[in-house]
Amino acid sequence: MSLVSVENLTVSFGGHEAVSDVSFTIDRGEGVAIVGESGSGKSVTARTLIGLTGDGARVAARRATFDGIDLTRLRERQWRGIRGSRIGFVMQDALVSLDPIRPVGHEIDEALRVSTALGRAERDRRVIELLGRVGVPHPELRARQLPSQLSGGLRQRALIASAIAGDPELLIADEPTTALDVTVQAQILDLLDDLKNDGRALLVISHDLAVVSRVAERLLVVRQGRVVEAGDTREVFAAPAHEYTRALLAAIPAEHARGTRLVPGAGAATLVGERRPIGEVVARAEGVSKDFVGPDGVSRTVVDDVSFEVRAGETLGIVGESGSGKTTTGRIVVGLEAPTRGSVRIVAGGIGGERVEHDWATASRADRRALRRDVQIIYQDPLSSFDPRYTVGRVLAEALTVSGRATRSASVRARSIELLEQVGLGEEHLDRRPLTLSGGQRQRVAIARALATEPRLILLDEPVSALDVSVQAQVLDLLAEVQAATGVAYLFISHDLGVISHVSDRVLVLKDGRVVEQGDIDDVFARPQHAYTQQLLAAIPRIEPAGVSAR
Repeated sequence: MSLVSVENLTVSFGGHEAVSDVSFTIDRGEGVAIVGESGSGKSVTARTLIGLTGDGARVAARRATFDGIDLTRLRERQWRGIRGSRIGFVMQDALVSLDPIRPVGHEIDEALRVSTALGRAERDRRVIELLGRVGVPHPELRARQLPSQLSGGLRQRALIASAIAGDPELLIADEPTTALDVTVQAQILDLLDDLKNDGRALLVISHDLAVVSRVAERLLVVRQGRVVEAGDTREVFAAPAHEYTRALLAAIPAEHARGTRLVPGAGAATLVGERRPIGEVVARAEGVSKDFVGPDGVSRTVVDDVSFEVRAGETLGIVGESGSGKTTTGRIVVGLEAPTRGSVRIVAGGIGGERVEHDWATASRADRRALRRDVQIIYQDPLSSFDPRYTVGRVLAEALTVSGRATRSASVRARSIELLEQVGLGEEHLDRRPLTLSGGQRQRVAIARALATEPRLILLDEPVSALDVSVQAQVLDLLAEVQAATGVAYLFISHDLGVISHVSDRVLVLKDGRVVEQGDIDDVFARPQHAYTQQLLAAIPRIEPAGVSAR
């Protein structure tokens, strides 16, 4: 008898069917994956198995059981006896899922207290053990830190540690490796394999098809709430029968040469457009270092003697594990953090059109305001960077008026519409609020806002890691088109080496805050010289042909 059995599951919200007639089983020791675009119903399906579909949901099924228990008839008190102890759940957004005002160690301790009979001393030891098991460095220190003090990857690992604390029979993992670098991702995938080998069942929701290939023996491809294809994972990937499955596989960045579209208009991939030649230096970092004092009072160097240049029309990728200093380096370059040592110079226009270098540390207040127009940022989660009270029109209007690119209301509106059209949206989006937009639409608005000031350099910090593969492809194509049209320089931070390979001209590899390798992307990725770069590239999950072991 299967541990999980679902037959003809339908989930509706206000008369709209988010999940329609979905069926699957999961055996002990087996991994099953659900893949599809945002809004396809994959997360709703997973949440049904743990009683978290939300208020107003109507759940109907011919059969929905866990170890023989009818999940459609459980009351909340009965669910509390299953969640955590028998079914673990790893949610995608660790920053939202973790309590922001208590250390992550307390979060894991609570899961142990609820699901085990361990005493306080035993739980303290188990917290450290679990953090170490999911690849958290310095677990004794990290256990005492707040979620806001950890990188996205470290937060996600802490969330996974909390989910497996009760030793559940079924682990539901909703995008469990989205925020993780490739080496830690490999550790987590090994951990998931170990759980399966111990007889645990695994349900994975992911837009990363290589991850799915690595951990799931069977998969369901869902679109608009319905299963369009199902079967053995490697057989489906080797010979997809449905056009939607073929489109998902075609959108993987690593499978396409740089400069080609991930979403071609028809047939084979086509060029995004003629790239402008690489031009003059727009930003220069020289010997940049940054020290931070941790909760233990010890000062640690998180960025150590980093130097590089970024030129007009090029993309410089920055890669490295969580905690390697990628994001801190980017924040220093755009003036959001001051370096402890070293300098960052931004090259901007001066009187008469000549180029003038400004050091962030010594620039006057007026010069810093001017530099803000030349340097913009696109974040991983655009929603958290928008004022929830603002419409899209007000978001863009604020960027235009503050930068002085437009001041009169008529010109602001006209320019806002131009910006939206530049990123593939329309005038009808002006009165929408970001919360009502899809993830891909919100990222397009974030790109439009960044372009409003006509910048020379844009920092992109994990800009597509939260997007499913097809929307990610659209955004990457859009960024390439914008760069070809404007000559803007990109400083592109990502843990996804397939994305970095597709978008970058040059790459900077960071480890423990230091540059271990940098150079032309093709040279570094094809012939890595440093052992750490070799380790990163070896850890990339890949879709394996049918009949080939992935491990």
